[in-house]
Amino acid sequence: MINERIKRHNKKVLRTCQLKQLQILKEIDKICQRHQITYWLDNGSLLGAVRHKGFIPWDDDMDIVMPMEDYRRFLSVAQQELPENLFVQTKETDKTVIHPITKVRDLNTFYIEAGDDLNAEYQKGIFVDITPFIDYPSILPNISRRIARGVCVAYHIIHSKHYYNLRAFAEFFYFSTKYLLFLAIWEILCTFGRKRKYLSCDLRLNGYGIIHRAEIVYPLKTILFENEQFPCPADEHQYLTDIYGDYKVIPPEEKRKIHAIYINPELDKL
Repeated sequence: MINERIKRHNKKVLRTCQLKQLQILKEIDKICQRHQITYWLDNGSLLGAVRHKGFIPWDDDMDIVMPMEDYRRFLSVAQQELPENLFVQTKETDKTVIHPITKVRDLNTFYIEAGDDLNAEYQKGIFVDITPFIDYPSILPNISRRIARGVCVAYHIIHSKHYYNLRAFAEFFYFSTKYLLFLAIWEILCTFGRKRKYLSCDLRLNGYGIIHRAEIVYPLKTILFENEQFPCPADEHQYLTDIYGDYKVIPPEEKRKIHAIYINPELDKL
């Protein structure tokens, strides 16, 4: 549990954290415009833009997505063009990182979230999440959702810490088999099922089985976020409904929680 003193601290520095994230996004946007790389606001960042014209007041993370081809092009140029304090974190650039989520981190900050391993050496600065989007096969969405959820859950269980006992071995074997089976089924569906109708994030990251129709994403437009214009889906309302259902309802105060365990947006002030 986070003690009350740290909670008060996180709340006090939340706005500074958000502005750091906004600055990271601006740098990403510069690269994307320079290289004509497609991206758009996603999840809580898009929700904040629609409902609050900026960050959700209690939110402390930022999400964008890129089509897979654009994501790969971004990775090929970003580290060379970002300011020195920003670091593109992937499993290839930061070997001890736990989660398969690409982040652009500010190395002059410190951010601990649930699930972080304090003993691991990977960078832990304030970040913007970047998720690659892929085409989904044109089959019944419920089938795609089930496969996506199955792949995601199996992947994370396989890559979590395991204890050396019979139950852990059986669990590892079961979910490894399930993971490979679901991937094989997915490849068959993608081969024979016409694509470009549905899209969503990499299967390893789609634990909720969220799927969007292509026509609600493209063509992209822009939306106001913290007095700046950033790309967003063509039908942002349906896009958010796909994710949250009735996203216009403000959650009760007890559910307005900061994600971070601890935030220090200015390491030089330690």
